[in-house]
Amino acid sequence: MMKASEIRQSFISFFEGKNHQLVRSSSVVPVDDPTLLFTNAGMNQFKPILLGEKAANPPRAVNSQKCIRVSGKHNDLEEVGVDGFHHTFFEMLGNWSFGDYYKEDAIRWAWEYFTEVLKLDKNRLFVSVYKEDDEALQLWEKLTDIEPKRILKFGKKDNFWEMGETGPCGPCSEIHYYMGEDLSKINSSGVNVTDEYWELWNLVFIQYNRLADGTLEDLPSKHVDTGAGLERIVSVIQGKSSNYDTDLFTPIIQSIETLTGESSGGNSVPFQVIADHIRMLAFSIADGALPSNDGRGYVLRRILRRAARFGRILDQHEPFLYQLVDTIVEIMGDVYPELREKQKHIEKVIQSEEKSFNTTLDRGIQHFEKCIAQIDDNIIPGAEAFKLYDTYGFPLDLTELMAREKDLTVEIKGFHDEMQKQKERAKSAGNFKVNQSLEWNIVSKGPDSQFEGYDTLEGNYSIKRWAKSDDITILVLDATPFYAESGGQVGDTGLISGDGFAVHVKDVKKDGDTFLHYCEGFIPESVFSKKVYCKVDDMHRQAVRINHSATHLMHSALKNILGDHIQQAGSLVCGDYLRFDVTHFEKITAEELLNIENYVNSKIRYNSDVSTEVKGYDEAKKSGATALFGEKYGDQVRVVRMGNYSHELCGGTHVSRTGDIGLFKIIEESSLASGVRRLMALTGESAFEFIQNQNSKLNEIQQHLKCAQNEIISRIDKLIDDKKSLEKKLKKRTESNDGDLSVLLDSIKKISDYSLLISLTEAESMDDAKLLADVISNKIKSGIAVLFFKGEKKPGAVVVVSSNLIKKSIKAGDLAKTIGGFMGGGGGGKPTLATAGGRDENMVPEAITKTDELLTRMLKELN
Repeated sequence: MMKASEIRQSFISFFEGKNHQLVRSSSVVPVDDPTLLFTNAGMNQFKPILLGEKAANPPRAVNSQKCIRVSGKHNDLEEVGVDGFHHTFFEMLGNWSFGDYYKEDAIRWAWEYFTEVLKLDKNRLFVSVYKEDDEALQLWEKLTDIEPKRILKFGKKDNFWEMGETGPCGPCSEIHYYMGEDLSKINSSGVNVTDEYWELWNLVFIQYNRLADGTLEDLPSKHVDTGAGLERIVSVIQGKSSNYDTDLFTPIIQSIETLTGESSGGNSVPFQVIADHIRMLAFSIADGALPSNDGRGYVLRRILRRAARFGRILDQHEPFLYQLVDTIVEIMGDVYPELREKQKHIEKVIQSEEKSFNTTLDRGIQHFEKCIAQIDDNIIPGAEAFKLYDTYGFPLDLTELMAREKDLTVEIKGFHDEMQKQKERAKSAGNFKVNQSLEWNIVSKGPDSQFEGYDTLEGNYSIKRWAKSDDITILVLDATPFYAESGGQVGDTGLISGDGFAVHVKDVKKDGDTFLHYCEGFIPESVFSKKVYCKVDDMHRQAVRINHSATHLMHSALKNILGDHIQQAGSLVCGDYLRFDVTHFEKITAEELLNIENYVNSKIRYNSDVSTEVKGYDEAKKSGATALFGEKYGDQVRVVRMGNYSHELCGGTHVSRTGDIGLFKIIEESSLASGVRRLMALTGESAFEFIQNQNSKLNEIQQHLKCAQNEIISRIDKLIDDKKSLEKKLKKRTESNDGDLSVLLDSIKKISDYSLLISLTEAESMDDAKLLADVISNKIKSGIAVLFFKGEKKPGAVVVVSSNLIKKSIKAGDLAKTIGGFMGGGGGGKPTLATAGGRDENMVPEAITKTDELLTRMLKELN
């Protein structure tokens, strides 16, 4: 029995024997196709060729493409793990012809491979063709020995292939296989109807391009794109009725059984869902995707949380999914080496996400149970589904899954209404995208955008086409010294000039392989057919190249100091600074940041040579070069080496020697997302200016504190300690004053129609006593209050007189002078509030008595 790995290789070898060139699988995270969240078909990477935007090289290709289908048109998520043949991640075996052979060879070779190489039972095979494609039908009859009655016609739904709402499309011809056990029951009416008839191979004859308005236009050349699902073919060859029983899945399911202590014999669905989902997660994370709350990141989060919830069914309450990654690597790591290279990273991302979700999963399930206990019509309100999403992190499809298990449904419209409300509350932010609707003026046809900027910063070039966008002119040149934004490095700036004009190049961006020069200024149309002179801003280029080379050194430092799990998760290299996002699951400590800086600066001081060379991709990888997330690499790649410590695939611009960087300084470390840290740094003159500025601030602080630099920390520590001590004292005094106030208010006595308060308080200073007096003054609307205190050094008192008594010539300032005299001192102040001070605290009791006698007499005399 052939293994899955042998079947995959047999397909590739068969078409290599037909002069096809093996093209490695593209990333499941599309690099330059904004219409896709994930690569969902083998032809995605060839789309520019099919649209005539790029020359075909080679004209014949074969590969096994990693694919993910979980959203949009190809959303089979509800079926995954329930039946035996739907998956979120799968491999698509494919062969392509780009303007070379067409239907005849495609049909002949497909039949030859299935019936002569794999020796599939012809009595179980059926072929379907598009109802209007008589050419394909006749070729099947002419070139193969299939029975004519087994060639079936179908409409657009089944036999007209389109990869999306727009893009390449055309009629297709499919090969189906009967999976039933009883051949006597085989019947053509089951094709495209029942699950006993599996579609194994789709031969797409691409001759159209679907536009946004739905119309079709002929492609410049006719192409062949075939796709055969490896998982289904393996099931057929290994005699299994479910893909999950093949050697692509059984080791994973066995690992799940080992981890959980449960058997898949009773209820296989949880095992199959988890086995499928962990494959999707491993491959997508290996190709640079990370769980988040939007876009493809949210798809990952949905899949991971769905798998975690099925883990609950297997009584798993602690992270366990990440432990399955090793099994995936054992099965697939030889064919897809990125899995082995990124294994630690994949495991850490999944484990971190599992931990995060586990803290809310149980509470979310409890809320779900509480919710369904309160509904009457078997419909979970959309608002409740949204609360599960927003508060507990339950993706909508997870809530729908749990609802189906209870024979309930979810009010989808209400959920989306709540989601829209939240989006309207949130601030939106948009990034610049290449304008897809530009009206191009063609000057001349042929190749364009040959990049010469590694070797020169100026030259004369021809304009191939141009377009206008507001007051910006966009130019495409035959060749250019301007670097276009890619790999995290910003585009060059500079000047383009010609006969009677000069414009500023504000930015350069890529549209596929074409460089778009965004120019500010007027260009007369008469010059478009003439040569123009291009000059890159060399100071800007130099600043960018310094930062780019420093980024490579920092990447090396991060791996050496933090560990091999470190992977680049994004970067920005501009003239002013560099930004680097890395996968790491805890804050990078101050000591680690210092070690990273020291590492990079030590390599700068080595002044090592920075070399670049072009190699074949496979050769470069074998030599140890690191490929970065989010980058698309061709068959030939540029390798940048710095000493023996940095070795990366990179198309960016770099310094000649590491010493050209000058200086490296990290200025910020922060959290970007769960499991991703962001570092910002400066180099060269910017780093030196930053350090000078920091030193100036340090000198200013030193002057304020009046101490030596080596004493600043201890002085600040003392200030902090003093502040804490004062805060404790203030709190104590406030609490004491609160207690005094209650007692004081109870001590107020009435003299005729007036209130009189005379008391010795716990106040430790005149300020404390004044605070109490302020409160008392609001309590005594008509009367007098005198608050004595002994103080830390000398005694004192605060006198408060209500406004109505002031009109009767009783003033606080006069009273304070007299009361101060009772204590051997004096006093004074405003008519409403005044203070008195004494010399001897032993005189306070007698002063209180005399004050009481004085004020009682005065108030009585008012009547």
